[in-house]
Amino acid sequence: MKKLFIAVFSLLVLTHSLMAQDSFDPDELLLQARELIFSKKYIEGRKIAFRALDKYPNYADILILVGRSYAWEGKNDSANIYLERAIVASPTYSDGYVAYLDNLFWSENYNKADEILGRAKSSFGTSIPDEITYRESRLFYYRELYKEAFELVNPLFKKGFKTEGMLGYMKNLERFRKVNAVGATYDYDTFEGAIEPWHTWSFYGRTRTKLTGALIARVTQSARFDNFGTLVELDAYPSIGKNGYAYFNVGGSGASFFPKFRFGGSYFHNLEKGWELEGGYRYLGFSAVTHIITGSVGKYTGNWWLNLRLNVVPDPTLGASTSTQFTARYYFKTAEDFFSIQLGTGVSPDEETRDQSQLLNSYRARIGYQQLISPKFMIYGFTGYSRDELSADNIRNNLNLSLGFEYRF
Repeated sequence: MKKLFIAVFSLLVLTHSLMAQDSFDPDELLLQARELIFSKKYIEGRKIAFRALDKYPNYADILILVGRSYAWEGKNDSANIYLERAIVASPTYSDGYVAYLDNLFWSENYNKADEILGRAKSSFGTSIPDEITYRESRLFYYRELYKEAFELVNPLFKKGFKTEGMLGYMKNLERFRKVNAVGATYDYDTFEGAIEPWHTWSFYGRTRTKLTGALIARVTQSARFDNFGTLVELDAYPSIGKNGYAYFNVGGSGASFFPKFRFGGSYFHNLEKGWELEGGYRYLGFSAVTHIITGSVGKYTGNWWLNLRLNVVPDPTLGASTSTQFTARYYFKTAEDFFSIQLGTGVSPDEETRDQSQLLNSYRARIGYQQLISPKFMIYGFTGYSRDELSADNIRNNLNLSLGFEYRF
């Protein structure tokens, strides 16, 4: 009898021990799986996730995590299986739809994305979460319906909705939506009596074609050095793939203080997490030809756009010279309302009115503000100060004021 009691007791202890070993907290397993998957240990992380799903097959967060892990590996079909299960298990949980739509966008399955958006709207009714509305805007964008994309995302931006890459996306929409416009600017430069002030006017017209993207024709006229000159230019901003676009500029003038011929080009590439890279070249044909290699790194973070530009001017005799510009913009209610500040040394290669070869060193600071006061009318103003070294013993101080407007139709 005693032996039987001991055997039964031992069996109960063993059973309890096994049950204790097999019981677990799915939330803890989710955290463990997430840590591994976010460290790109996808297989190890999914093994833990699958253990939890064996007992909790409708745990939406784990299904979403598994789906995203497959998506990050480029296994979009496998991702769809788990993300479909997630929105079936929790039809009013926005994270499932967001993950599903992201995966469908990455695989360019826009028709399926349209279907999932319809199911989300059916589940949420009139209370569509902002993150889903943002994805609906992206779907219009991928289908090149930029007006519809902007109409959805602009109210989100105005009320402060935050998501990675939001400001960069708004700037891209701004570029694609610019169709027809005319504008003018006026620049006044004074030099503390060293020379007579400069007066410069610029007039431009803009349209858009599928081949060139934004196409801008500009005429700049200036009175300086008791002379008058005109510079004529043409700019184009063609799109290159999903994440890139180019800039091309060509122009010329008969005036001595403008380049006789100028040409330039850059390629811009949008990276993840709001980064943008640019590389380009400029040719300026003043009294001496100047070749400029230029590049920049930009970052969209919150409502800020930060950009650092480096310009290199090769010279086989004197060696290379460099200039830098740092620009910061803070955007307000729209992606076209901003305050900006710029600090720099040397001369920017895109300043039409300055001869790069004439300035040894230049130090400058500039502030400005731009605002879209109606859907068709925009105004802007900038002012700045620069200290220009024309030669070792010739320093010129320059105060600049620039005003402009644009009308769209």
